Parts: sequence; C-alpha cells; structure tokens
Amino acid sequence: MSTIAVEEQETGTKLSQLEQLKRFTKVVADTGDFETIRDFKPQDATTNPSLILAAAQKEQYGHLLEAVLEDRKHSGLTGAAQIEDAIDHLLVSFGTQILHIVPGRVSTETDARLSFDVQGTIDKARQLIALYAAKGVDRERVLIKIASTWEGIAAAEQLQKEGIKCNLTLLFSLVQAVRCAEAKVQLISPFVGRIYDWFKAANKRDYVGAEDPGVHSVQEVYTYYKKFGYETEVMGASFRNVGQIVELAGCDLLTISPELMGELANSHDSIERKLSPDGAKDAGVKRLQLDEKTFRYLLNDDAMATEKTAEGIRKFAADIVKLEKYVAAKIKP
Repeated sequence: MSTIAVEEQETGTKLSQLEQLKRFTKVVADTGDFETIRDFKPQDATTNPSLILAAAQKEQYGHLLEAVLEDRKHSGLTGAAQIEDAIDHLLVSFGTQILHIVPGRVSTETDARLSFDVQGTIDKARQLIALYAAKGVDRERVLIKIASTWEGIAAAEQLQKEGIKCNLTLLFSLVQAVRCAEAKVQLISPFVGRIYDWFKAANKRDYVGAEDPGVHSVQEVYTYYKKFGYETEVMGASFRNVGQIVELAGCDLLTISPELMGELANSHDSIERKLSPDGAKDAGVKRLQLDEKTFRYLLNDDAMATEKTAEGIRKFAADIVKLEKYVAAKIKP
C-alpha cells in the first residue's frame, strides 16, 4: 500500500490531488496574488512582469506601488532611469511580501530586453539581489529569472559563481536544458503548455496525457539530469490543464497557476508518481557535447524551440513595457 493510501486510511480522509502532489513534488505558486498563495500553501512562488502588472492593478495591492514611488521620489533620477528604478523596487517589494508567506524561495524576473546582453543581465541581477539584501532578504531565498538564450545562460553561469541563484526560463528544448546544467544553474523552467500549444497548432490535433509533447519534453530533461547526476532542479511550468501536471508528478518542482491549483485542490482522484531518479538510472540516453556553435545550430534546428523562445522574449518584453507605462502614469510630476 502506498504512503498516501496508508495516510488516507489512518485519517479517514481522502487527500486532494494538490495534497497528494505535494508528497512527490515541490508545488510552486505561479502568481503575484498574496491571498492565492496563502490559500494553497505552496513551497515557493514565481513572478514575472505580467503577473506583477496584474497584481499591481488590483485595489488591494496598489499601496505597494504607492509606497515605492513615495520612497523613491527623492532618488534624483528622471525619465527612463526613474521608471526602471521604480520597477526594480516594485518587483522586490512584491517578492519580499511573498517571502513572508512561502517558506521557500521567490523567483524575480530580469528585463527580457536583456536576453542577449550578458553584462546587462548580470548587472540587473546584482541590482535586484542588492535591493533584496537591503530589505533583509537572504539571497538563498531568491531566484533570478533569465531567458534560456546562450547569453542568458552565460550570465547565469557567472551569477551562480557569485552565489546568485538563477531560474532559467523560456526553456523549450533539451539543448537549452543541457547547457543550463553544465553552467550549474540552480533551476530551469521548461514550458510545458507553450510546447503543447505549438504542436497542437502545427499538427492540428490535440494531445492528452503521456503523449503530450510538453510533458514528454520535461520527462526527457528530467531523465537526462538524473541519469548523469546534474544537480540543477527541474521545474515544469506553463500548464494548460491538470492532466499535464498529473503526468509530471515526481518532477522536482511544478509551478502552477491559481486556477489549476484550485482544480487540484477540489479533486480527490488518485495521483501516481510518474517521475523518479531511480527510474532514470537505466535510461538509454546519450550525452550531448555542446559548444556555442553546436548549441546555436541545434536550437536553430528545432523549429518549435526557436519560435517559442523568440516569441516568449517578445511577449515578456512587451509586458515590461506595459508595466513601465503603468508606473510612469502613477509618477507625480
């Protein structure tokens, strides 16, 4: 009898799918909404400019931006520099509040427009970590989110050496994942749902369960990491339905939207562990040998990964522009 079955028998209570999942996997909240995080009690939380913009526009969180603007009004900065400064402080303000709720870590995103700028990414990450430190937050509790470009991974490699832990996002292929592991980044976020979207549109058909290309991609990365003993954590992200989550039970972490956490919390169907380190030991997997030329060629050769990485950078860049406009409108002349 499984551990979950024994627990249910002893308590007389059927565990929700969310509680079952937490036995196998660290559950991470993919939101900037504090109340949602309190409700579902995840281990960690992830944010991005889209989520922060959505949260900042809610009445209950508007005071955070107001406090930042009041605090920074004598910074001496003007124009674009003033807006950038305000956004950095806003991101860290949200992150700090989230860390009062979750026991683990928060992921804070760098500007997607720096995705091909190694030094710019490094500088931005150092700035964010310094702002967290000024609020008394230990860097061990912060992950800096960076796009999984060659330049982004190079920046993360340097940051990791400085003790700044990184979450490599917009990851759609094994080649990106392998380079991240070689760079010893803390964590990667393969985007299950966006991979699914691409194949659904390209092949004009739906995918369910284990046949889902997004699910398969994370399984492939997880197996490679465990087979060769990489310590980089795998966090499945960007889910479209509960079925994708269930198929990845046992992955190191899964970052889940409030809507899908709600579905998991309201279902008591059984969940089985699908991924485990032991299951990867005998997998017939060959090592990839990567240098910059090979990385760029293999990524370019993968139409889905190339298109979704580029699209993701464009969308995140557009979101930061929207956030800039929102903040600019709140700055009093």
